[in-house]
Amino acid sequence: MSSGGCSTCLEVIFSVVLPPLGVFFRYGCCSSEFFISLLLTVLGYVPGIIYSLWVILRTPPEPPGIDGERPYYLLA
Repeated sequence: MSSGGCSTCLEVIFSVVLPPLGVFFRYGCCSSEFFISLLLTVLGYVPGIIYSLWVILRTPPEPPGIDGERPYYLLA
């Protein structure tokens, strides 16, 4: 998703409805954050929501990059 406030707002909404989905949009499906969120959601819905919101709101979204390391504006 694009970086900015709108994507964070959508990730928070998805995290309340289905916690692993919000973490998936931020980190992808093969990250430790996703699997922890999935496990906590299976064990209890509320711990999954709390963890997902904490993961999403603790760090700002990364700027998009071609190789995952550098944002586009540094490549020009």
